[in-house]
Amino acid sequence: MLDTMTFTKILGGVCGSLLIFLLGKWGAETLYHTGGGGHGGEHKAAYIIDTGHDDVAEVDEGPDFAELYAAADAGKGEKVFKKCGACHKLEDGANGTGPFLYGVVDRPIGGVDGFKYSGALAQLGDAWTPEALNAFLESPKKTAPGTSMSFKGLAKPTDRANLIAYLATIGG
Repeated sequence: MLDTMTFTKILGGVCGSLLIFLLGKWGAETLYHTGGGGHGGEHKAAYIIDTGHDDVAEVDEGPDFAELYAAADAGKGEKVFKKCGACHKLEDGANGTGPFLYGVVDRPIGGVDGFKYSGALAQLGDAWTPEALNAFLESPKKTAPGTSMSFKGLAKPTDRANLIAYLATIGG
């Protein structure tokens, strides 16, 4: 059994080691800080390299949706559909939490009889075209503010194109 003096020495050693590590971290951050030299949130460059160009280079955003959709892989879209399967079913007339997705591509928006849609979908257009589905699946809440669909969306354009290609094979 440890006596009080031995326990105090061990605890002091652990606390002293922790203090040394914290001071070392603080010293390293002070010496090797890379976040800019400004105060109050402003950041100033240490030096500027003149490249001779004043214009900002355009960022290549990659292929547009039409190109991605033309090259889409329905097999990969079937795997992406697993994210949708918790709320949507593919069988004709079988609603889940969300409406069934049998024949959804080019179907009228809000076109499932007996399913109570949120009014937010009315602003999206007349039909679930591949382009409308792409916009909605990227961010449902942003595309149709007030929608009851809680899914955050599919960030990758290729995932959206593959999923829409897969859905086009179901009942289409």
